[in-house]
Amino acid sequence: MAFPDYFSRIPPITLYDPLAELLGAAEGGLIEYCFADAVKLAGHACPTMAGAWLAGCGGLQALYDDAMPERGKIRVDFGEALESGVAGVIGSVLGLLTGAAGSGGFAGLGGHHRRRGLLHFGVAGVGHLRLTRLDNGRQVDCRVDLSAVPAHPLTGELLGSILTGQADAAQRQLFARLWQARVEQILLDTSLRPRLLTLSRSG
Repeated sequence: MAFPDYFSRIPPITLYDPLAELLGAAEGGLIEYCFADAVKLAGHACPTMAGAWLAGCGGLQALYDDAMPERGKIRVDFGEALESGVAGVIGSVLGLLTGAAGSGGFAGLGGHHRRRGLLHFGVAGVGHLRLTRLDNGRQVDCRVDLSAVPAHPLTGELLGSILTGQADAAQRQLFARLWQARVEQILLDTSLRPRLLTLSRSG
């Protein structure tokens, strides 16, 4: 499986998952997640996925500072409804990183390691995305603004031609390159990070 070269330059994040440790799925319960894992989950790489990755990694680091984030011990709340826009897509990335799940998630073992009911949408008072530590109640609100990295002017026209079956191979390749160039800039141009991602901590 070949991904774009820039994937290898995106910093991974390592999390501690006590359930993985208990069941012997990962030595010491340590699991490293890469952006490619999120792409495998969703089946594509797009600006929304990139923004979700930044919010997830940035939010976890803000919650735990220099400590290791603990997967499965974080509640994820969205202000938007699940059916609204791309909230569900972003939620899938946050679920991957935090372990938080909706009504179909893991129910736990003897009252421990429950992930079900930790992912919520349409929560009043949440502007966009909020992560909450279950152990101490610390919270971080995350907001992503992708307008800092606008799409190339040709992408809309090229996509239209592709969807109507009028694009040739060269046009399809050009669209893919321009699309991924935007995703790469969102993820790797650190000079834009303050404009792309806003984090507000409380607790």
